[in-house]
Amino acid sequence: MMLIARLVSTHTEIQEILQLQQANTKPNLSETDIAEQGFVTVVHTTEQLEQLHSIHPSVIVKDGDTLAGYALVMPRACADVVPVLIPAFNTLDQLSYNGQLLKDANWYMMGQVCVAKPFRGMGVFKMLYEGHRDLLKHQYDYCITEISVNNKRSLRAHKKVGFKTLHQYTDATDEWVIVIWDWS
Repeated sequence: MMLIARLVSTHTEIQEILQLQQANTKPNLSETDIAEQGFVTVVHTTEQLEQLHSIHPSVIVKDGDTLAGYALVMPRACADVVPVLIPAFNTLDQLSYNGQLLKDANWYMMGQVCVAKPFRGMGVFKMLYEGHRDLLKHQYDYCITEISVNNKRSLRAHKKVGFKTLHQYTDATDEWVIVIWDWS
């Protein structure tokens, strides 16, 4: 096994992300999997992912030709591509961190992270975020994401990487924790 973190570079990889995403949405998981393994909430279209990747490619980990996991990169320019995320971007612009309004700070949103079942517990999650930091720390001061309060595994994993809770809110779909990873 040779796991490598890098940026998405092909249309095939976009399709692989969509397949892994679909397999890990709540309707496709058992209650046990949801509780123990986590889940993804937003489902993207091929067109949306192509638009996102034209703005900035996302980080993936592959084992040869097999996708082990992905973590989507969503700079502010991506907000209109996935309309369900517009409220999150708007909320972020109202928040402050270290005395600075985020609307005046240099950050991007990690739009979704998912590790394929056969690769869980092998450090892929950590590799994805190390890839984010190593590839993007020269462009951004912060990586921000939001996590469902019901996704306990994801909350624990993000804390372990170094994310800190910034804000919590409820919208029409769920209760969310916004977390921030400070690279400045």
